[in-house]
Amino acid sequence: MKIDLTDTTSSKINKALVQGRRAIGSPSVGMVLTLVVVTDEENAYDALRAASDASREHPSRMLVVIKRPSRSPRDRANARLDAEVRVGEDAGIGETVVLRLYGEVIDHAQSVVLPLLLPDAPVVAWWPINAPASPAKDPLGALAQRRVTDSFTAQNPVDELKERAAVYTPGDTDLAWSRITPWRSMLAAALDQVTCKVESAEVEGEQDNPSCELLAMWLAERLGVPVTRALSKGPGLTAVRMETTCGPVVIDRADGSLATLSIEGQPDRAVALNRRDTAELIAEELRRLDPDDTYAATLRFGVERLSAPAKGAAADGAAKESAPAAKKTAPAKKAASK
Repeated sequence: MKIDLTDTTSSKINKALVQGRRAIGSPSVGMVLTLVVVTDEENAYDALRAASDASREHPSRMLVVIKRPSRSPRDRANARLDAEVRVGEDAGIGETVVLRLYGEVIDHAQSVVLPLLLPDAPVVAWWPINAPASPAKDPLGALAQRRVTDSFTAQNPVDELKERAAVYTPGDTDLAWSRITPWRSMLAAALDQVTCKVESAEVEGEQDNPSCELLAMWLAERLGVPVTRALSKGPGLTAVRMETTCGPVVIDRADGSLATLSIEGQPDRAVALNRRDTAELIAEELRRLDPDDTYAATLRFGVERLSAPAKGAAADGAAKESAPAAKKTAPAKKAASK
């Protein structure tokens, strides 16, 4: 069921939610949190679809905030709030309110959102694109216990990681960090099978991919060894190589789905390491609402402490025969895939 409201208020939106629930005979007690999605018109559809898919695991009230910038001083003076209320099958598992803000209302988005939050339920804010410089100090971010950004969408993802480290507040997280969860689990499981000491490591992936940088920083921070950042044509992360006192431990994923785990003295094994979509990533972040101390320690380790690849020639996946600590060179352009 959909209810369209033009030039409305938060009070009328709440009444429309009650009306919609009564019409379909659905109570709101099953929802566990409020997810505030802050995006633009261009990316609203994809963000809403991902949030709706994630709501099947985490029933929630989704508030999609779309700010429509004014084109002239006259438009700015015409402050207006339009809303689209969705309940039942049109809203996934939960409720959805799409809020379009015009004029001066854009500067007071928190005043629109606050009356629509579920009472006594946690709040998660998610910026699929154009995240604020300091999510915790943003008016909408201040309402949330958990704040999710995506540094991959930034113009300079590596610089974005440095900025996130400078303003980190407990509760901040990033989808670039969620993307490497399977890699971290696989690496930890591989090291559990050996009793050797790790001496160095190399993380290979696309240029300016924040997930590659975060994985390299995590290894360096947790293992206390030098980690080299190598470049490949992707997609995404392609390999991690660790030199130990018992021989190399390697996870190689060239196609973005199936990886090969190689441990000295053991037969190679094929392991599933699929690249996950946004719905899976946001669902993972909604499973825990407490601060992620591991992410905080990794972020604060610093990108500049990694061994950077040399500049000059293009990176080539065939150049993997060189020593694990050898530095690779950057390709001319960043790959388009995530």
